[in-house]
Amino acid sequence: MDNKILTDDDYAKMSSSDLTSKLDTSITKGLTTSEAKQKLQTDGYNVIKKGKQQSGIVAFLKNFTSLMAMLLWVSGVIAILAGTVDLGIAIWAVNIINGLFSFWEEHAAKKATDALSSLLPTYVNVIRNGKSIQINADEIVPGDLLQLQAGNAIPVDGVVVHSASLQVDESALTGESLPVDKDTKYHHGDGKFAISNVVYAGTVVTNGTATVLAVKTGMNTEFGKIASLTQNQKATVSPLTKELNRLTRQISIIAFAIGITFFILAIYFVHYPLAKSFIFALGMIVAFIPEGLLPTVTLSLAHGTQVMAKKHALLKDLDSVETLGETNVICSDKTGTLTQNQMTVNHVWLPDKEYNVTGTGYFNNGKIQFNGKDVDLSNEKDLALLLNIALLNNDTSIKYDPDDKKAPSILGTPTEAGLNILTDKAGLKKDDSAEKNPRLKELPFDANRRRMTTIQKDPENGEDVIYTKGGLDNILSICNRILVNGQVRPITEDDKKKINKANADYAKNGLRSLAFAYRDNDTDDPNKATVDNTEKNLVFVGLAVMSDPPREEIFDAVKKCHSADIKIIMVTGDSSLTAKSIAVQIGITSDKARVITGEELSAMSDDQLQEAVKGEVIFARVAPEDKYRIVSMCQKNGNVVAATGDGVNDAPALKKANIGIAMGVNGTDVAKDAADMILTDDNFASIVAAIEEGRTVYSNIQKFLLYILNSNMAEAFPSILFLISNGAIPLPLTVMEILTVDLGTDLLPALGLGTEKSEPGIMDQPPRPRDSHLLNKGIIAKAFGWYGLFASIISTGAYFFANYQHGWPHVPLFASGNIYAEATTMTLAAIGFCQIAAVLNCRTRVTSLFKIGIFSNHRIMWGIAFQIVLITLLIYVPFLQSVFGTYSIGVSDWIYLIAIPIPLVLLDELRKYFVRRHIHNKINKRMGHLQKLEKIL
Repeated sequence: MDNKILTDDDYAKMSSSDLTSKLDTSITKGLTTSEAKQKLQTDGYNVIKKGKQQSGIVAFLKNFTSLMAMLLWVSGVIAILAGTVDLGIAIWAVNIINGLFSFWEEHAAKKATDALSSLLPTYVNVIRNGKSIQINADEIVPGDLLQLQAGNAIPVDGVVVHSASLQVDESALTGESLPVDKDTKYHHGDGKFAISNVVYAGTVVTNGTATVLAVKTGMNTEFGKIASLTQNQKATVSPLTKELNRLTRQISIIAFAIGITFFILAIYFVHYPLAKSFIFALGMIVAFIPEGLLPTVTLSLAHGTQVMAKKHALLKDLDSVETLGETNVICSDKTGTLTQNQMTVNHVWLPDKEYNVTGTGYFNNGKIQFNGKDVDLSNEKDLALLLNIALLNNDTSIKYDPDDKKAPSILGTPTEAGLNILTDKAGLKKDDSAEKNPRLKELPFDANRRRMTTIQKDPENGEDVIYTKGGLDNILSICNRILVNGQVRPITEDDKKKINKANADYAKNGLRSLAFAYRDNDTDDPNKATVDNTEKNLVFVGLAVMSDPPREEIFDAVKKCHSADIKIIMVTGDSSLTAKSIAVQIGITSDKARVITGEELSAMSDDQLQEAVKGEVIFARVAPEDKYRIVSMCQKNGNVVAATGDGVNDAPALKKANIGIAMGVNGTDVAKDAADMILTDDNFASIVAAIEEGRTVYSNIQKFLLYILNSNMAEAFPSILFLISNGAIPLPLTVMEILTVDLGTDLLPALGLGTEKSEPGIMDQPPRPRDSHLLNKGIIAKAFGWYGLFASIISTGAYFFANYQHGWPHVPLFASGNIYAEATTMTLAAIGFCQIAAVLNCRTRVTSLFKIGIFSNHRIMWGIAFQIVLITLLIYVPFLQSVFGTYSIGVSDWIYLIAIPIPLVLLDELRKYFVRRHIHNKINKRMGHLQKLEKIL
């Protein structure tokens, strides 16, 4: 039978002789060099292959072939056909610059993600030819014997053939932070990866040593299988891409419809020649295409990625910025994302006293406090004894600086690290204590006893002392005495009930207890100590109670999510009790939330799961395929889903989600490769900040549309006058001047809108509905019926004002000459000054411009300055006058122009005031109804 079809369970149940026979190896000498080379040829290198990557040229060209980009290419062609070659080339230049900018931003993001740390080790010790040698991990083959110790990453799936106190961190596969005991005896616990004598690629040895027989390598490992599943999962198209494509189609239809209409009207109403009507219509088509849309979108997204990077969120794809803003469900891990991934002691329980311990966080300075007070341990003998046991019965070393916010370096288990922090901050120094109380003997922790015992020298009384710690049940079973208020007496059943009740109460709150016991050593030679003659007749001392505390920022982040109608679903590998306790504590759910375990979820149909995720729900003890299903069912309910993860098991769900979010500190390469966003601080609060920025980006794109459409209205209105007057009113704006507005005066202020900061209250609103669009009725009404209407009236008024100064209406309107050029120049300049007001008004939806500061967006200010300088140059530079058909204007004309922005800004401030008042009244009305309802109830 081919070994590739054997399961981990099959290998785990085999005897040593069967294993060596199946894998053609020796359980003591390993493979020979020649055997290893032959297997390398047949089984391949021990590498996790990445999914198909886009070639450089394809990745480059995609930035120039979006639907909007194609429309701009066509617009350039139309401009050239209309006789405006320079403007056609300018449109193409805008497209090229935007494509290069977009490519560079995504390339920079990819380089940043590629620079993140790798998971699998480079070298590993193996036994070949009966000798221990070091080889590249890529060259490991099935049948190799690996020698592992604490701190080693495991590069293969293998069976443990020898072990001593082996513990493995399997969080990359299971999501559970606590280390798992491993030994040579077969036992299959709960869960897919719960085989006691099998270790998996992508996991890490946290304690002990082991010799492991490699049975699966590369893509055949569980790590590799999940990576393969991830690579086969197609990435979803971002909502922004879909929306931009839709917007492009809308604009194309509108532009061409207007062009055809104007072509027909020019022929039949104005009696223009066919060729002249065609050029006129082509100019109108190009005028109605927002050439600045792509640069504005790209700049908004790029600016968003820069803001997010400062807030510890690294985006791999620019479109992902906007998708975040649409997110209404977050499927989040618990450990390390919602919590600190640091086991911290927060209670010490003694039979006669309970201590609430504060200040035990890794980054807290100073001493800890017990029940809010500093404690002199010389007066608290029982507490001092428990802390001494925790200090000396401890194999973990930890390097940390309370002033350094980086995660400490831990060699050992998180539980013992938490005990180290506790004792260190209580004033006990490990090196000093170890020197005074040297360790004489250790009985290592193993999975069956679930205890660890050390024998220490006690210099004070000259005798040896036995210290034991472990799970409560495992400690109580070997205790016949109890320490109460400094006195040792026999333990009673009532004592045990009291201890068990305290432990159960802590467990209900998601806390984990570790029990401590001791006695004097009665063995003459500590080296003769065994489990049987040492771990008996102990004195029970008490419990150290610990948890992985929530991150400090998580509470505000969760409140923001609730205000923004964003649902959080905890999906964790931890127990249901712990998961629910944390979820309730930080406010994700109420205590009425339904907890669904991985086992229960497996028995549910898709329809049942789809219904379950609509309510308050927490998922615990999940398997890899479970998380994928949860995300899928949330999406089937019409949600935009962000999913977090750090392990290999999370990768398929990250790929499936609308936004996959990987952990940059503790995440695996597979998870990072599958994700759209990487958190450089593994912090849930960074996700919320990124969502806020995503909403801002979408809002800014809509502000641009509003801004650009109102100038289109002002550009079209003079042409409408020309048509409905049958040519009696000469064109108040030439085609060249229309295109000057689109590509000249409008562009830089519009780009400034793309970098506008979040408007106050943006996270107090629900995510926009899935069926909402960038171009909606509200924007159209405001652009054409408010901003555009005023701009049309004012700019057309400028045209007649210029003619009035030259004798109109007593003399006819001229269709050529200096007076006509001056009049069209005034129309062009008036549109420009209307746009100055419009860009300021478009900066906020309802918030007062004066509240955010008129000059707070420097890009807009520079854009306005450029706009004024450009208009001035067009008016007075002879060369530009000849190209654009402009003419010099006088002082009275400038007074007219300068006066334009002030009333427009004040009018919009008045409108925003009434909108704010309306919103405020609605909120007050709603609160009044709620208060009445509360009284009735």
